[in-house]
Amino acid sequence: MSAPDVQVVIAGGGPVGLTLAIELGQQGVSVLLVDRRPAPGMLPKMERCNARTMENFRRLGLADRIRAAGLDGDVPMDVFICLENLTRPPLVHHPYPSVNQLRVRYRQVRDGSVPAEPYQLISQYTLEPLLREAAERTPGVTVLFGHDLVDFAQDDAGVTAEIRSVEGTRTVRSAYLVGCDGAASTVRTRLGIELRGDSLLRMRQALFASAELFDRIPIGRGRHYHIADDTSTFLIVQDDTRHFSLHATVESDAEMPRLFERIVGFPVSYRTLYTGGWRQRLMVADRFRDGRVLLAGDAAHLVIPTGGLGMNTGHADAVDLAWKLAATLHGWGGPGLLDSYEAERRPIAVRNIAASRKASAGRRAWRKLWRPEITEDTPAGHAARRALAATADRKQRLSNDLYGIELGYRYLGSPIVSNEDDEGPDPDSFDYTPTTCPGARLPHTWLDDGRPLQDLIGRGFTLLRTGAGRAADAGPLALAFARLGAPFRVCDPATADATEVYGDGLLLLRPDLHIAWRGDRVPADAGALARLVTGWG
Repeated sequence: MSAPDVQVVIAGGGPVGLTLAIELGQQGVSVLLVDRRPAPGMLPKMERCNARTMENFRRLGLADRIRAAGLDGDVPMDVFICLENLTRPPLVHHPYPSVNQLRVRYRQVRDGSVPAEPYQLISQYTLEPLLREAAERTPGVTVLFGHDLVDFAQDDAGVTAEIRSVEGTRTVRSAYLVGCDGAASTVRTRLGIELRGDSLLRMRQALFASAELFDRIPIGRGRHYHIADDTSTFLIVQDDTRHFSLHATVESDAEMPRLFERIVGFPVSYRTLYTGGWRQRLMVADRFRDGRVLLAGDAAHLVIPTGGLGMNTGHADAVDLAWKLAATLHGWGGPGLLDSYEAERRPIAVRNIAASRKASAGRRAWRKLWRPEITEDTPAGHAARRALAATADRKQRLSNDLYGIELGYRYLGSPIVSNEDDEGPDPDSFDYTPTTCPGARLPHTWLDDGRPLQDLIGRGFTLLRTGAGRAADAGPLALAFARLGAPFRVCDPATADATEVYGDGLLLLRPDLHIAWRGDRVPADAGALARLVTGWG
């Protein structure tokens, strides 16, 4: 077969595909990204980059740009459960700090229990153009919107993709193809891979523009406004506080503007920008890989918005896959490295789907307590409000307090991790407990100069030495990685916190900041460890 035109073709220019393109480009891989749309869309499909995603964007050099484009850092992130509309006292009010308040708070925490970066509210229609621009500025990356991948064929040496545009159809030869092309993925369909799981509520979504609404909301400024009614009505403030998405189980598009007016509860000037239907789905693909073709994001799993795990799960797919593709293409990644992508990421998709299901069940628990008399000034009305509010005060938190799910995932049983018998903290807990168990994300600590330790970690493997571990001879491990051609360095962090959080000893970090191995001395067979974590083991 002919030599490849590009090393990786990515189908799909949403946040996951664009992140993968940037990651690969920064790691020296040539990329062609195609998307059938003429340009990024205007629908706010996602609205939050969680803390782990923002840590990754920091490593890409994009965190500050994303914060500048997203919700103002001083806006509170409060969640309200409202009775009828935004003018009546809420049944439940959960205050959440602004991003800037979180930054101040995190600076005072030294035990590894908080992330290096707070989350950021940013609408998908804001994030996509930003990522597209970043991808287009990344050496080796070509981005083509208005180009649709319509078919492909693979062989032992690569993939031949058929790409159609208004200018005609052409073929592109690549070493690998990644489908980041969404729930209706052409790539997944052509591979014959099934999505399996559950379909839940059929919803309608509308997007409204109003320059005046946010500052006039009588019950206070926040992020989410749930309405206690029989149509699961839910109003979301978008990142510029001038756009609002509304979800409800009404029968027609025409009902959405009327519903918007009713739940606002006072006259306000607005425009309707979009209305349409969608279905809540919790599903995962049977496989994430077929030879030289891989799946990521919504092409591989569907997570409902409850808990904000959809795009963020896909983003973590991209981070995991990028370093493994780069290592394989650069020659130091063994045949087991790409095999580990599905072994690591599919269980996390299943886990996150379960967490989203749990959060959704919590929301349904209080919504089931709605009664027609709930607004009445009667004993029955008072009783209905008390019952719903009491349940919502507990269950709604499952949708918003998920640090354990966001930060605590571990690649248990991974074939490229030196697994231990120590079970560590519950990886499915909604509460986060920092751990150095192999497979876990490296807990965040601050350096003495005020930077997060992760700023010292490069794109290769890093041996982190703390406390008594600083005396360990890293030479045998450095030699073992050098023989494989794999990047490796040693880091002795200048911070007293590291020993407290990581203990006395050694941590071997992967390029994605997950822990591959830990110990108090370099193992006698350093070569075996190096081969294991690079996929040659």
